Amino acid sequence: MTKVTIIDIAKSLQITPSTVSRALSDDPRVKESTRKAVKAKAKEMGYQRNVLASSFRRGVSNTIGILVPRINRAFFSNIIGAAESILGEEGYNVLICQSHESVEEENKAIKALINSRVAGIMISHSTETDSSEAIEDLDSLGIKLVQFDRVFHGLSGSIVINDDFKGAYDATKHLIDRGYKRIGALVGYMETEAFLARYKGYKQALEDAGLPYDDSIVFRNTIIRENGFECASKAIEAGCDALYSSGDFSALGALQCALQKGLRVPEDFGIVGTANENFTGIITPSLSSIDQNPSKIGEMAAKEMLNLLNGVSTGQEITVETKLIIRQSSSK
Repeated sequence: MTKVTIIDIAKSLQITPSTVSRALSDDPRVKESTRKAVKAKAKEMGYQRNVLASSFRRGVSNTIGILVPRINRAFFSNIIGAAESILGEEGYNVLICQSHESVEEENKAIKALINSRVAGIMISHSTETDSSEAIEDLDSLGIKLVQFDRVFHGLSGSIVINDDFKGAYDATKHLIDRGYKRIGALVGYMETEAFLARYKGYKQALEDAGLPYDDSIVFRNTIIRENGFECASKAIEAGCDALYSSGDFSALGALQCALQKGLRVPEDFGIVGTANENFTGIITPSLSSIDQNPSKIGEMAAKEMLNLLNGVSTGQEITVETKLIIRQSSSK
């Protein structure tokens, strides 16, 4: 069977091959009606885009690098899965890297991706990363950039984030509405915009409810289970009857601490985490959490990467809504 080419589509529609090429790439210079007609004809004729050939013409590979802090977190693995599916449909391969929350490992991975001549990099930064220096020159190298979840503003490319402030606000307000009076917080790294926004959401919910803010029961740099356990012990000793956590793993540590101390959850102590990790619904008691809709983040990030590659977008900020999932740990 003869392979259908752009020239075949052009002859069928009596337009130029260059117009067909632009239409298939969603070039805004081509009328929308023409773009639709070309895509319909391409589908009808069984045309398959040769991404590799167009990549060579651009001087880059047909590979997109995705760099995350940890791939063994359901949040990040769901983002990767959704993004990989969409990029794969367009003929792109995905190269996955992880920083292990290390700025040194993150910078190494970025250099490796650049040396591999990737077409684009999708990245969520490590907790140690306090500067955007490593990715500031990507645009000059012809590499498209999409940041998600943990991001830096003011760079070329696009950003896909949650409404982290609202997620934390909703979680804290839920604990307040359930009757908890002294609510502490396990917050992440204040150098990271996402964690800072969650901290601010927690604080604002207390203020709006007329409850006092006490910095002594706000525990920073706490995102793993071991830290969660240790800080929850201090919070309980300080009279806390509930905790909002910026992550589910630190929330799990807090839950284990409360149970070990003989507290009833949720009667004596309430907890809400963030990320809706896979374990939250199967442990006992089950853990209330903020669902960040990671599949949607991955989908939107991948689509925006394609838009950047095809010249449809010059960059934008996209916000994906969160949702409070109420389970046993806060159902007082």
